[in-house]
Amino acid sequence: MALNELAQSFRDLHKPGQPLLLANVYDGITARAIASIGSCQALATSLSSVAAAQGLSPDRLDMDTNLRAGRVVARIARDFNLPLSIEFGSGYGDQLEQGMKQIIDLGAVGINLDDADTQTSKLYSIDEAASRIRRAVRASVSSGVPDFVVNARTDTLMHGGTIEDAITRGKAYLDAGAFNVFVLGGSERGGITTVEVMELTEAFNGQLNVSVKLAKGGLTVKDLAGIGVSRCSIGPQLQFVGAKAAVEVAEEFLKGGLR
Repeated sequence: MALNELAQSFRDLHKPGQPLLLANVYDGITARAIASIGSCQALATSLSSVAAAQGLSPDRLDMDTNLRAGRVVARIARDFNLPLSIEFGSGYGDQLEQGMKQIIDLGAVGINLDDADTQTSKLYSIDEAASRIRRAVRASVSSGVPDFVVNARTDTLMHGGTIEDAITRGKAYLDAGAFNVFVLGGSERGGITTVEVMELTEAFNGQLNVSVKLAKGGLTVKDLAGIGVSRCSIGPQLQFVGAKAAVEVAEEFLKGGLR
């Protein structure tokens, strides 16, 4: 399948009311394990998980290291003929166009692009963030993938912004060429409420990505589908679950309790 056809198929998976579900991966092991699940429709990386797998914090993950991990996942995505989206942080400044070319060369058809600087956590102005989206879109067009999917993340709620601020930013990002908007609520804020998801979904005509919490008590995939969301992801939570399970087994082993 030609790369832009794969990008088109990735776009088609975003259906309001029947959301694309992404269990974010971070290395070859998790990518192959998730890709092997029959209901898996696409792969997506988690930047914070990729960083943690390298012993780094997200702000110290340089572009080359991030894309090295992406290259491994991309090989598996090709094996399973699955679309791949790379979490690209804030785009690495002046390296944005170069990074886009490398991302497309490795076979990915989507990115997450943040509106807060990965290194400093400083929130970009709306104009600057929208300009970076336009740069990414132009780079994808010049690389022959006009249907490349930019999932524009806004961190405004984590910086004291309101839902109205998130809507203003999201609409600007869609106008700039983003295909989806990802509004991050943040753990300190307690995530995003049902009412807020409804407001965001209506404002973006369903072109909304919501992070689903694996712990009980939060909004479920069924809840979000009923609201009309088009994309759900779990970010670094897969890594958290895996690490916890590994610690439990290792502790039992190191106590001499395993046979």
